[in-house]
Amino acid sequence: MVTNDFPPRPGGIQSYLQNLVDLLPPEQVVVYAPRWRGDSHVEFDRSVPYTVVRHPTTLMLPTPAVARRAARLVAEHDIETVWFGAAAPLAVLAPVMRRAGARRVIASTHGHEVGWSMVPIARQILGHIGAHTDVVTFVSRYTRGRFAAAFGAQAALEHLPPGVDTDRFAPDPAARQRIRDRHELGDRPTVLCLSRLVPRKGQDVLIKALPGIRMRIPDAVLVIVGGGPYAETLHRLAEETGVADHVVFTGSVPADELPAYHAIADVFAMPSRTRGRGLDVEGLGIVYLEASSTGVPVVAGQSGGAPETVIEGVTGTVVDGTDIDAVALAVIDILSDRRLARRMGERGREFAVERWQWRAIASRLVQLL
Repeated sequence: MVTNDFPPRPGGIQSYLQNLVDLLPPEQVVVYAPRWRGDSHVEFDRSVPYTVVRHPTTLMLPTPAVARRAARLVAEHDIETVWFGAAAPLAVLAPVMRRAGARRVIASTHGHEVGWSMVPIARQILGHIGAHTDVVTFVSRYTRGRFAAAFGAQAALEHLPPGVDTDRFAPDPAARQRIRDRHELGDRPTVLCLSRLVPRKGQDVLIKALPGIRMRIPDAVLVIVGGGPYAETLHRLAEETGVADHVVFTGSVPADELPAYHAIADVFAMPSRTRGRGLDVEGLGIVYLEASSTGVPVVAGQSGGAPETVIEGVTGTVVDGTDIDAVALAVIDILSDRRLARRMGERGREFAVERWQWRAIASRLVQLL
């Protein structure tokens, strides 16, 4: 696998790729990825059973140096299939990989390619990738619909969505109590948003919706988990809206505590919205499925592939992420009806287990490789 996106570098694409690689036969895997800050990658590489080769910088571009090293790895390890973890831009090296001896080349997309497809020069790059790979994978029907034409009629597009570790993300009353005690939540009805703090995710709309929610659910509290460039703006907005005492900002939390934080929620809400004329969009939104797997009802935004993670009215609901009143009403409907919330949580758990387990998705990847 050739990719810029691999742990310990944090991020959704990185987690997606690691989860799939971890389920492949380790003796058949070689990962070529950039180093990361300090020496954190050294410890990570020692902890995995497959081979990881690090590029000397923290970013890989399709330069002659990267091409030469990737080609050398293909030859040295007698590699038959090259998988580009993110199609753009490194998969433009597909012809080089074939000349080095690779018999098959696949490239995965994640959502940012939608933006690429809207820019003429970048669109040409996607066309080149589509013409020189055997398979291009997509994470959601939405993203496929947006960029399929850019990859060209000759591109073989195959569905390879993210999955959920349903053993890890599962109802856990003890973890729920521990984290609720940590943040002194008591028995207050809790709205959780767990995500990077950026405008697209809709934390601002949740803060603006909170006064309306509290009119109907007086003890409701909003817990915002995550870090990012929008943090200061959100803190200020909570003060200006008069709800600062009812919003808990946890900052970033360790990855191994994410399931426990999901467990504290009575409803998970992330009213994501599409921004930048379609350039900034939710590719799928695995965090909704992690919430469902934990047995929590979900309120999702109508952005990109996010609606594909919810069975409307069954595991949760999908709303216009720009509509403050609609977001408030969706949260109120769930928090005010415990029977509905419990039923949605149970059905969400079933949905995650039946449709979104990593093992099934990894089996599909093996077929494509």
